[in-house]
Amino acid sequence: MMPEETGGFELPEATRELRETALAFARDRLAPHARDWDERRHFPVDVLREAASLGMAALYVREESGGAGLTRLDAAVVFEALATGCPTISAFLSIHNMVAWMIDRYGTEAQREAWLPRLIPMEAIASYCLTEPGAGSDAAALSTRAVRDNEGYVLDGVKQFISGAGVSDLYLTMVRTGGPGAAGVSALLVPKGTPGLSFGANERKMGWNAQPTRQVIFDGARVASETLLGTEGEGFRIAMSGLDGGRLNIGACSLGGAQAALDVALAHVRDRRAFGKAVVEFQATQFRLADMATELEAARTLLWRACGKLDAAAPDAPAFCAMAKRFATDTGSRVADEALQLLGGYGYLADYGVEKIVRDLRVHRILEGTNEIMRVIIARHMIGR
Repeated sequence: MMPEETGGFELPEATRELRETALAFARDRLAPHARDWDERRHFPVDVLREAASLGMAALYVREESGGAGLTRLDAAVVFEALATGCPTISAFLSIHNMVAWMIDRYGTEAQREAWLPRLIPMEAIASYCLTEPGAGSDAAALSTRAVRDNEGYVLDGVKQFISGAGVSDLYLTMVRTGGPGAAGVSALLVPKGTPGLSFGANERKMGWNAQPTRQVIFDGARVASETLLGTEGEGFRIAMSGLDGGRLNIGACSLGGAQAALDVALAHVRDRRAFGKAVVEFQATQFRLADMATELEAARTLLWRACGKLDAAAPDAPAFCAMAKRFATDTGSRVADEALQLLGGYGYLADYGVEKIVRDLRVHRILEGTNEIMRVIIARHMIGR
């Protein structure tokens, strides 16, 4: 079970209530279907919209814009709770929240009015398009180009590994409008149905099967000049500001998935008997459980501290977000794997759900910036670059 406090810090009552709501939704609407969605590669849009009806699609969009106006800590608690039912669905909600927040934070009044009333209830679904076949960790080297003319922008290029692609109604896309490097990147809001916009095949993946992942292909795709988010050359900064929060969210999803796996393992070792006694009575088992719980608690504490940094717009917030993402996703993946080991052969069976969690959490160490790039961000902060 998720703890009510960590490191002596008790969550505010309103945040605890949010968590209980999210845990109930995860228990009732996600967990019973998660394995089936994974096996069928089914994207449960109807269930996402149910989550949105509870405010979970615009957690930190401002109240005056129609969102919940919550803190990053609130959001992290919600995403961890949802991930106890299905990390894949929780993670997709994180992506959608990120795009909605970026429009609220950087968009014009017209852009907010055009998109937020549809994104908040998830009548429209959003995807975030940064990664390319030749530009992953080196995101500032992206090559998708948008050429401006009298009628707007014409886009050419390919985005890779895009969650929701082909289903989403809006693609927040980072493009090159200027010269090389980060200063030449801008952000455009590209609607589904734009002429010249198409999608690759749904990728076959190790995990995250309950959400589609495709290439997003631009071949002379034309959008109006009003789709520019922020100003030209500001896109990379906008992209990175979105990812700071996204990194906290994906760390929270890792903790929720790992906590669910630990709960299954604990129940199993209590019931399972070997050599004449319950497996939980062996000291080796107790030590392993103790380490798993301690590591999750340490990761949760760091994550919550990073949330506070981001809410306060602290100068070192990006470094703390990177620390929290690196530590929480590594820890979550390791704890889930340890849980599988405690179940022995049963952990390898789909019926117990732990092998799915292991598969789902593995990608968290890669997306939203690989954990190697997180170390680069942390080190650069340390040495003053």
